[in-house]
Amino acid sequence: MPNSRVEAPLPIPNSGDPKAQSPAPEADAPAETAPSKPSSGYLVSPLFDCLNFLYMPLIALVIGIAISHAPFVKTKIYVDGRPLLPHMIFILILTAAHLVLVFVRSHGNGKVFRRHPWRFTLVPLVLGLALYNSLWLSMFVSVVAIWWDLYHSSMQTFGLARLYERKAGNDVEVGRSLDKWLNILLYAGPILGGATLLNHIRLSKFERLGPFFAAIPAKVETLESTLTYGLLAVAIPFLIYYVYSYWRFAQQGHRVSYPKVFLLIVTGVTSIYTWGFNSFGQAFFIMNLFHAWQYFAIVWWVEGGNVKRILRVEGRPYLATAIALTFFVALPLGYGTLVTVIHLTTNNALFCLAMVVTIMHFWYDGFIWSVRKKHV
Repeated sequence: MPNSRVEAPLPIPNSGDPKAQSPAPEADAPAETAPSKPSSGYLVSPLFDCLNFLYMPLIALVIGIAISHAPFVKTKIYVDGRPLLPHMIFILILTAAHLVLVFVRSHGNGKVFRRHPWRFTLVPLVLGLALYNSLWLSMFVSVVAIWWDLYHSSMQTFGLARLYERKAGNDVEVGRSLDKWLNILLYAGPILGGATLLNHIRLSKFERLGPFFAAIPAKVETLESTLTYGLLAVAIPFLIYYVYSYWRFAQQGHRVSYPKVFLLIVTGVTSIYTWGFNSFGQAFFIMNLFHAWQYFAIVWWVEGGNVKRILRVEGRPYLATAIALTFFVALPLGYGTLVTVIHLTTNNALFCLAMVVTIMHFWYDGFIWSVRKKHV
């Protein structure tokens, strides 16, 4: 995406009146100027951004609250003999689908692929073979994935925030570290100091890694209150410093990106309300829903045209978009459906494949969407 810095003011054109056109201004007289039209500040369009990026955390929150009161929430569906709730099956499928979607950019975009060919070929192959031949390693990686996912999710919102900064015409280096730590705080803070910490610990299944790791959940449970107060002791001063720093940037000419401000507030409120309190018991559903939806929108926005070229459906605007979007959504959801079943079976080869896709998604996302290097 081209840098959207506001161009230098342009001279006002002549009005067409002959009198106005005849003498030229003196050399030392400053020419009258008018400001150029500023950028809208949105990445794609107001409607696209609002539906897919800015309001999506709130939309997911409303859906999660509505689902918690729906009758079907208590209806269990048995998959391979294990009970699952309908909405949890859906979110597991969607989550796995967005994980595999990274390959549309890493492997489907030739320019991106040529930057890191060995990372996109040799590394996943080696990791897959290692996981297949070591049960302990596959269990260890599955535990790491739970916590890497937390960091990865915060970096997605961070990336969007930096894109909005660039769209506003600001230097992408200014405030970068502040935004990064703020997003980590908004995601990790409510978990470490909130109601879902033990859920994350239990979901990690540390006991599968041996006696030393098995003691972690009990130890964390005894430190819950300490973690909460410690987090508040760090978070409150940081938030004050963050606001002060951006106020100081504004004094120096830094433009306020209102879409970015709105995105951070909405995401922060949703994260604190869901991870921190989990009042409706739908924290995992809510957070994964808006994260996956945003990711689908990001990849389609950047790679939609490339998908059309791969499918050879260019030149037919509406039909091409319909065909490309159908494949773009259906194939990842098909993979997600398969992976949801894999997690409930003992097929080691397919489980290792799913873990490779998960880890590669987290890793690839760290370097294929660089705002500083203008890769987006």
